[in-house]
Amino acid sequence: MSISVHLRRGIRRHRQLADVTIALAVFAATVVSAFAGHPAPAPANRAIAVAAAVVSCGALATRRYHPLAVLVISGVAAEVFLAETGGARGVLVLIAPAVALYTVAELVERRRGLILAGCALAALAAVHAVEKPAMLGPQNLAFIALGGVAIAAGDSSRNRRAYLAEVEGRAERAEREREQDARRRVAEERLRIARDLHDSVGHHLAVIGVQSDVAVRALDRDGLAAREALTHVKASSRKALEELRDTISLLRQPGDPAAPTEVPAPGLGALDDLLDSLRATGLDTDCRIDGAAVPLAPAVDLTAYRVVQESLTNVYKHSAGRQARLTLIFDRSELRIAINDLGRGAGPLEPPATDPGGGGHGIVGMRERVLALGGRFAAGPDPGGAFRVAASLPYQPPGLDGERLP
Repeated sequence: MSISVHLRRGIRRHRQLADVTIALAVFAATVVSAFAGHPAPAPANRAIAVAAAVVSCGALATRRYHPLAVLVISGVAAEVFLAETGGARGVLVLIAPAVALYTVAELVERRRGLILAGCALAALAAVHAVEKPAMLGPQNLAFIALGGVAIAAGDSSRNRRAYLAEVEGRAERAEREREQDARRRVAEERLRIARDLHDSVGHHLAVIGVQSDVAVRALDRDGLAAREALTHVKASSRKALEELRDTISLLRQPGDPAAPTEVPAPGLGALDDLLDSLRATGLDTDCRIDGAAVPLAPAVDLTAYRVVQESLTNVYKHSAGRQARLTLIFDRSELRIAINDLGRGAGPLEPPATDPGGGGHGIVGMRERVLALGGRFAAGPDPGGAFRVAASLPYQPPGLDGERLP
């Protein structure tokens, strides 16, 4: 790393020490140039000159805190020093007001700072012209040029500092946005995994629960029924474990043993298998399909399957008669799904899911999936008292480009 970089970092860390060092350096250069190798002025003049140099240069130590006051004090004291030393030989004292001009241009509000610094430079040049006509030549022009360079350098430093602040601000905002986006993606992925677990594994566990109850009741009086129920429990538990294993594989970190990176996404193509498994466990399901089947976007196909699966699972768990009617209507622009619980009277199909404070998430999850695709969803008792779930899904939702529902 270069020396200049280390120097800049040191100045930024110890600004006050740097200002004191500048003040001492300017004071030393002023005194040496004014008195070394020149006839000594009268003691009174010498004392006044040294005091003026101390004030002019010493004010620079506080230049960052009171830039305008430092400019006035430094400029007046410098003129006093020049008057007491005879002008030309003490000209280095003008470095102090030049540094003050730089500070005003850098730290004071831009328009105000440039105006005040320009006026101060003009005033100092005018005082030289009146009090020391000899300085009207190259020395005064050099001082005006030095003051102009100091003002320009201060303004440039201000612009650079503002640019760096803007760059740092943008970097911080970008970092915050990246963190927010990462948190949002994590939340979306967590919600997607929760939905998959609820819709897939939850379905099989519900079947296991009901069939286990059947097996317990039939164990003593009907061995064949108990055996059949336990067979369904075994099949459903195997499927639940397979789907759970595939879902958990999404949570593996890079470098873990090879595992599937995508959970197989079922669709309406697996509807017959779903209905067969439910019928085998005792749910009498009447399926009606109106219209010619239309190719669906993957997200729509998955959502339609999950709505049917969740609704029929709820009928299986909660219906007294375990009778359901499934209707699929392929309309001109959308798929309409209706599931009616034919074996249940009035009352909610899944009470906890309709209560925000409850523990169920089935109806809530179905509604979220359908609305995310721009569809419509309703669940509740129909006029006849049977619980009904209805959903409408567009075939190709805009903006998904065939992607799977998150």
